[in-house]
This record gives sequence, structure tokens and C-alpha cells, in this order.
Amino acid sequence: MTQVQKFVENPKFAQVKLEEYLSGEDFNTPTLKESAQKPLSQREPIKHLLIGSPKAVTSTIHFLQVIGYASVGDWSQLLPTANPGEVMSILSRQILVS
Repeated sequence: MTQVQKFVENPKFAQVKLEEYLSGEDFNTPTLKESAQKPLSQREPIKHLLIGSPKAVTSTIHFLQVIGYASVGDWSQLLPTANPGEVMSILSRQILVS
């Protein structure tokens, strides 16, 4: 089973992985010596871009809210693209990176 299938079939799995991603946690606790060598984690901006039919984009935005990643109101309004029947929506986030 791929990780994508796990996300779709098990929302709890998706929630845990999402929390790890957003928090920058690495559940392998480093020793004091290792942590002294690691650079401090920093927040960096990241942008998510959804492109597709209005129905597909809206459905994905709602799914991401259900799994706790982002509220519907965090996304930009649906913006038309150069392709007929296609829209896009953008979400900007700050994530921890090390």
C-alpha cells in the first residue's frame, strides 16, 4: 500500500503525518551530542497550488480541512487559469525546516 493510499483510506494516519510535517518533529529523539550538532529549525514559507476543475479543487480543499491541514478560509478564492474550465487556488504556509 502506498503512502497516498494510506492517507486516503486512514484519515488518522494522514493527521499524524501532517502533524509531524507541520511541526518538524522527527520522532527519533537525538542524543545531547547529536542535538548540539544539528542546526536550529527555522520556519520557511511554502505555497500549495491546486489546479483543476472547480469541483476537483473545491473537493480537495474540503478534504484538506477534514484531515486538519488547512481551513477552507485559508485558501485563496478560485482563480481562472488560461485553460477553459480550469481554476486554481493558493495556500501559503510557514513550515519548520532544519
